[in-house]
Amino acid sequence: MTRADIGDIPTQNPCAQCGTPIAQPDWIEPGEGRVSYLWTCHACNYRFEAIAIFDEPAVEYPPLAA
Repeated sequence: MTRADIGDIPTQNPCAQCGTPIAQPDWIEPGEGRVSYLWTCHACNYRFEAIAIFDEPAVEYPPLAA
């Protein structure tokens, strides 16, 4: 089982509009088999989402009911 870790957070991702490196995402949303990242470029104010898709779930969710 793959686990999301603080060391797995992407850094210096280039802006999809102007190419300026962005230090870190504004928001990270893990899900089953994917992690979504929300990025904001402070150089051109462009906002975009990037999604990483995994073969295995990135987060193991506990059962909702016993």
